[in-house]
Amino acid sequence: MKSLWLDIGNTRLKYWITEQDQVIEHAAELHLQSPADLLLGLIQHFRYQNLSRVGISSVLDTENNQRIQIILDILDIPIIFAQVHADYAGLTCGYDDPSQLGIDRWLQVLAVAKPNESFCVIGCGTALTIDLVKDLQHLGGYILPNLYLQRDALIQNTKGIKIPDSAFDNLKPGHNTVDAVHHGILLGLISSIDQIMQQSPKSLVLTGGDAHLFAKFLDHYQPQVESDLLLKGLKTYVQLNSALTKV
Repeated sequence: MKSLWLDIGNTRLKYWITEQDQVIEHAAELHLQSPADLLLGLIQHFRYQNLSRVGISSVLDTENNQRIQIILDILDIPIIFAQVHADYAGLTCGYDDPSQLGIDRWLQVLAVAKPNESFCVIGCGTALTIDLVKDLQHLGGYILPNLYLQRDALIQNTKGIKIPDSAFDNLKPGHNTVDAVHHGILLGLISSIDQIMQQSPKSLVLTGGDAHLFAKFLDHYQPQVESDLLLKGLKTYVQLNSALTKV
């Protein structure tokens, strides 16, 4: 049985096709603010995959999600959009208004949450998102500008500085402006994570494009790096949804 899993973010559309829980195809593309058009270009490919269901994590608004739904209806298979719930299969959301929590963060927490265990889940993507969970209780979290957002904000007012991404390489004091900018930004984010980790015992889980970079500076916490944490959470959500629907 093959399943299609979609992660539709603000800038990229990622998809996985799985068969017996094994990923057999994976791709990620920039959707240039038009994810429905990108999906329309992929739909014929999906039609020939003999898929049995679709699970979706989408940060889009209702209107765009409806466009996504209409396109996927071509496949004539069950479609499940993941949603944030105040309580879902025992996991409680820490937000006063669950609809304000990003679906990507919710699914990442759902992927790791376990009874009698505590986790700090960090998404190292467009923003640095930090979520805390203890005993199946989401405790809320933090959102910080990531490395590149901070750098771009700074150099907008600093003429003549061109900085390679590779300059995020250590936490030593910089001996030139390029290093001072990069090392300072990295130090600020690592220090923030250190502060959170030291408040109480918890396991550290990192995901997203810069997860390995952050793991290098947080190795004293023995971080678990998960490249497809959202996919794991989405699969868990859909499996639980199917089980709850049958009850």
